[in-house]
Amino acid sequence: MPSNLNLDYYYGTEADQYSFYRIPKTLLTDPRYKSVSIEAKVLYGLLLDRMGLSVKNGWMDSEKRVYIYFTQEDAMNLMSCGKDKATKLFRELDKDGIGLIERKKQGQGRPTRIYVKNFILPPEPGQPQQPEQAPPPPASQTAKNQQSRPLDRAALLTAEKPQSAPLETRGLDGGFSAPNKTEKKNTELNDTDPSILPPTPTPFVSPPVGRPKGWMRMDEMDRYRELIQENIDFDLLLQEHPYDEETLEGYVELMVEVCCSRRDFIRIAGEEMAAGVVKSRFLKLNHEHIAYVLDSLSQNTTLVKNIKAYTLAALYNAPTTISQYYASLVSHDLAQDAAGI
Repeated sequence: MPSNLNLDYYYGTEADQYSFYRIPKTLLTDPRYKSVSIEAKVLYGLLLDRMGLSVKNGWMDSEKRVYIYFTQEDAMNLMSCGKDKATKLFRELDKDGIGLIERKKQGQGRPTRIYVKNFILPPEPGQPQQPEQAPPPPASQTAKNQQSRPLDRAALLTAEKPQSAPLETRGLDGGFSAPNKTEKKNTELNDTDPSILPPTPTPFVSPPVGRPKGWMRMDEMDRYRELIQENIDFDLLLQEHPYDEETLEGYVELMVEVCCSRRDFIRIAGEEMAAGVVKSRFLKLNHEHIAYVLDSLSQNTTLVKNIKAYTLAALYNAPTTISQYYASLVSHDLAQDAAGI
């Protein structure tokens, strides 16, 4: 057993200044993902995080599908496991397993491309399109859940479990580490933002009898709306800001509109940003970010001509400005106290 490290607590908004590996809640709550091991879900979170780097570097194929480079050694180092375990986890996620990733070899000593698939699933046949929402929990229970939320963001390390099969029976795909002789070998950054794969365009399918035109588009928006509301604890926000319900709903709809956009670039504060980067940022927003944007915009006294673009920029920049904002408020209050105001 490792000795106790005697770590300090988090104070105020200190926890927001760090980067986290994130595992989508859907992988833990959707029954269709119950067969996937926790270790494989952690690996998927690592692969999903690497998507942010690929989007920034423009690593897309001819069909504009984003791919990443993530070697077996990367998995072994980040998850503290051996080659057998890493091979098993990749196979569990690959098309022969659950299908959350797709690996394509390039040959000639070049590393394998990995396509990280979109984890959002359509509703199961016979299930309602929008499941009934449970009534909001009591304030005490909600506050307790808020305190435990950081546990959902941190990726848990796992120890290697030896396999009983001999190494000789291992497939050629996992027998050797993928070579890394490429100009794009430096595929890891010290501070990459976690990323969510932008949804690929849905192929045309004739609507079932009785379904309105555009039903697939509406269904996609419903799924993103539910995911965003879960990420930001929408019910808790309504309890804390009962008079701002329309404003909060407007924030959600704006983010849903961006996440379902088929455009390659989205304008943020006068700059054309890659759509995948903007979608990733919006899907990382949490309760504190939305409350911060709501508080900041309510204090603005300047006439805003394009309120949609202004709100879009505020939501996008919330993760990078929230700490400075509250630090400025604290400094202002301390200065007033010192002056006896």
